[in-house]
Amino acid sequence: MEKSSPASHARQVTQVGESSNSKNVDGDQKDFVCEICVESKAASESFGIKSCRHSFCTDCMIKYVCFKLQENVTTIGCPNPDCALGTLEPEHCRSILPAKVFERWGTALCEAVIPASQKFYCPFKNCSLMLIIDHDENEVVRQSECPNCKRCFCAQCLAPWHVGIDCAEFQKLNKDEKEAEAIMLRNLVNKKNWRRCPNCRFYVERTEGCNLMVCRCGSYFCYRCGKVYLECRCGVNACCIPLLSCLCCLRRRRRR
Repeated sequence: MEKSSPASHARQVTQVGESSNSKNVDGDQKDFVCEICVESKAASESFGIKSCRHSFCTDCMIKYVCFKLQENVTTIGCPNPDCALGTLEPEHCRSILPAKVFERWGTALCEAVIPASQKFYCPFKNCSLMLIIDHDENEVVRQSECPNCKRCFCAQCLAPWHVGIDCAEFQKLNKDEKEAEAIMLRNLVNKKNWRRCPNCRFYVERTEGCNLMVCRCGSYFCYRCGKVYLECRCGVNACCIPLLSCLCCLRRRRRR
């Protein structure tokens, strides 16, 4: 009968011990309970973190990484709140992450290296490409174009390009007024020098006469300052003074 050496016996014990931790009597891998979802999972669904040896199910790890990226966290630690050693490595997680998530993580890591003072993002939400400031500090750049979506934006306030409107005025506009069509209309209003009725908000154009305007809604207002007739004090002509009328107003009344 051949005797086994202590070394070979130790190897056998080690091999049996390792096997018993991962397989049951029938030779199948054991289930484990994920610490995140607290559900029983097959061993094939487990994902172990190299630096701390904690394991979680792949579904929870994918959701965990996505959640951290949404919070702009690029260095992602172990999900176990009591673990201070575990850190997820992107390449180690690559096998379980969807391609888009892995790519997003890589992009976020690259962006984190660039100082905040040297980068900004395309203001259009369906683009949001990161852009790098590459001009001299003393150089004033007002209009810029995103190389990805090819749309122009204001480099000063990082908003869609608003030609004819300064940044302060543009920021006062509501959401609807900031849309491209509204901006085009506003440019036309400024070019034609139209006024908006203070009552119905309808645009009115003066073709002749004085600054006293009568809107289609019946309201009287000053074309110069845009205020209701009785509130106007701009002092341009007699129409701006209550109870007085200029020749143009008198002629208009006679035609009625």
